[in-house]
Amino acid sequence: MTMEQLYLALLAGGLVLLASIVGTRVASRVGLPSLLLFLAVGMGIGDGGLGLVFDNYELARDLGMAALGIILVEGGLTTRFAEVRSVLAPAGVLATAGVGISTAITATGAHLLLGMDWQLSLLLGAIISSTDAAAVFSVLRLLPLPRRLAGLVEAESGFNDPPAAILVLMFSATPFAVSVADTIIEIVFELAVGAAIGIGCGFVGAFALRHAALPASGLYPIATFGVGMVAFAAAGTAHASSFLAAYVAGMILANFRLPHRSATRSFAEGLAWLAQISLFVLLGLLATPRNLPGEILPALGVGLVLLLVARPLSVAGCLVWFKVPWREQIFLSWAGLRGAVPIVLATFPIVEGVDHSQRLLNIVFILVVVFTLVQGPSLSVVARRLGLMSRDAAREIHVESAPLDVLEAELLTMTVQPESRLRNVTILELRLPDPSVITLIIRDGHSFVPQPDTRIKAGDELLVVTNPPTREAAERRLRAVSRRGKLAYWFDEYGQPT
Repeated sequence: MTMEQLYLALLAGGLVLLASIVGTRVASRVGLPSLLLFLAVGMGIGDGGLGLVFDNYELARDLGMAALGIILVEGGLTTRFAEVRSVLAPAGVLATAGVGISTAITATGAHLLLGMDWQLSLLLGAIISSTDAAAVFSVLRLLPLPRRLAGLVEAESGFNDPPAAILVLMFSATPFAVSVADTIIEIVFELAVGAAIGIGCGFVGAFALRHAALPASGLYPIATFGVGMVAFAAAGTAHASSFLAAYVAGMILANFRLPHRSATRSFAEGLAWLAQISLFVLLGLLATPRNLPGEILPALGVGLVLLLVARPLSVAGCLVWFKVPWREQIFLSWAGLRGAVPIVLATFPIVEGVDHSQRLLNIVFILVVVFTLVQGPSLSVVARRLGLMSRDAAREIHVESAPLDVLEAELLTMTVQPESRLRNVTILELRLPDPSVITLIIRDGHSFVPQPDTRIKAGDELLVVTNPPTREAAERRLRAVSRRGKLAYWFDEYGQPT
């Protein structure tokens, strides 16, 4: 590749990325997961659009797995354990037994309706058996649902990818042979070892990050996310569930009091968005539009079996022991959105050389797009009709700290030395130039918001918010009082740098 070709590739990639980011706002306004927009972008620049041909399924699988690892680490880092703790049991059953029930029923429907052999039928059932966390929450986060129900959907979406991936890998083996006992043993082994690796990496990483003194604050988000990716890779190396390890490690890290947690969440969300955009555009490139029309009716038939039979029966069968209200069960059945995970999983049998597996990718692609278009915008209507939300229901507000550059503000810190004349000066007597203000004092390891009569003590760390026009004056005032006390101006001390 020449330098000119490199620059053109970067230019095209940057323009696609920016167009996709802008388009997410349009998608969110109509209640659609942004994945549909990214898939459309990929198809637009692919074989059926601008003519860029991409048919390297092995590369797509590998990049897809890496992107899903990033997305799952971010999912764990943004999950509050307190909100999912009470629903871990039903979510775990839905994510394991529910996936098995959906796979069996959908595979039977595909075998009877489409005449597929049992290997392709079971592969199709396993590929579309799990819900997609990114797709689910890009829609559900806008709905004021009961916390228990929202936590159940969140936990299930985070946990049910590993069993589906395990089943797809097992059904892709040649020669094809299915043993129920061997399948259960393999799933239990991979989930148990994957969870153990995730827990181990999460706790070790949290302990190390709490006691490490890294030279720059920007390294903490990178190190935290790195721990999650180590768990993902370690589990994969051990032939365990890398998806589960990544999600569990991220969830453990998120629920420890680690340094710079807000920065870590923002960093993780940015990486996850980049991974999702890249993944969906890549999957859109894989699609061959001229091969899709012939699979529309088969995709609709299998999708209806999944939506109206397999998913409701799996939800009812798994939650019967947990006394989940029937209204919530109906909503859970309808909220089973599919996204990037099924399309990535559909590349596995192609790479393994399973006969006619290219057809599975076409069916899954159509099914994901069509049923997301149907289910996504209708979730709010279904929730309202079931009495799970109302038009005037209060929504949870996600408060995010405003960046200082948006406020045109700057943050200064100053530690009061024992010999400083700032000792015993009150906040009011300090008289910082407006709008500079001391917003926080850290004293003996505890932080508090100072009042006008709060006296500064030796060892205090002062956090001062100011703006560019008054920053220099604020620094001079702090230096002046530190040198000569609150009457510094009487002694012609104006805090000039020495």
